[in-house]
Amino acid sequence: MKIVLFGRGGQVGGELMPRLPACGELVAYDVADASFERPDDVAALARAAQADVIVNAAAYTAVDRAETEAEKARIVNAETVAALAAEARRRGAMLVHYSTDYVFDGAKAGPYVEDDPPAPLSVYGRTKLEGEQAIARSGCRHWILRTSWVYAARGHNFVRTMLKLGRERDELRVVDDQVGSPTPAALIADVTAEFVRRLGAGRSPDDGIYHLTPRGETSWHGFTRRILAEARAQGAALRCPPDRVAAIATADYPLPAPRPLNSRLCTAKLEATLGERLPAWEDGVAAVVAAIMAEDHPRPETT
Repeated sequence: MKIVLFGRGGQVGGELMPRLPACGELVAYDVADASFERPDDVAALARAAQADVIVNAAAYTAVDRAETEAEKARIVNAETVAALAAEARRRGAMLVHYSTDYVFDGAKAGPYVEDDPPAPLSVYGRTKLEGEQAIARSGCRHWILRTSWVYAARGHNFVRTMLKLGRERDELRVVDDQVGSPTPAALIADVTAEFVRRLGAGRSPDDGIYHLTPRGETSWHGFTRRILAEARAQGAALRCPPDRVAAIATADYPLPAPRPLNSRLCTAKLEATLGERLPAWEDGVAAVVAAIMAEDHPRPETT
């Protein structure tokens, strides 16, 4: 089985790189190989790979900047995705694509299930929804994995930012009325690889949308406290300990793009497909914190 991966240098793509070769012959591309602002170029790479599986881990994810770069976000998140879907349909390949909790408005009282009506609040959310819709219209085989609050040791993300601020400031103020499940990119990559393995073994999960997050929920405030607690337990020198993270409301920290207050995604469908429970959200934090700390403060070499 041949697999082509787009976005190898990103958070999810970086975690997929060591996992997908066990599933088949892998060809991987990043933005230096073809810009996602040029849909035809990306589709041409997918065509040349002659892959059985196309994994799209590339996206425009600058949520606030998208409010003023709507056309760029739409090309990357919708037009290029449509081009990949068309290529997947032409070849009969499986398309694996990642989407977001931001396709919902956060007004629901409980966790969102896969067939809840989308109602994005932001340009980013709208363009990601347009990408989902383009895939559905194409008629290609596909898995769309919706996730939330993604973090990893690589790239710019909330965990890295909070560790940096925890070292620099005596107190932090973090939003406490947005609730979701922080999702390590490693979990997304593990589930993706398992789906691809099953496809190769003739036990393919059904086409469609799956919600993919860990179990449990927290706020950005609770997530920050957990990050700093893990860092302190691992010996980090922090100016701001966990108990000096103040809880604030979304209204107290205005941003260009509105966020859903409820980002909880129901993962019952995915767990039934996998035949096992997903890990708790807390489980992934320690490993990523340790990896970031090791990168920021590497141990000296010994002889």
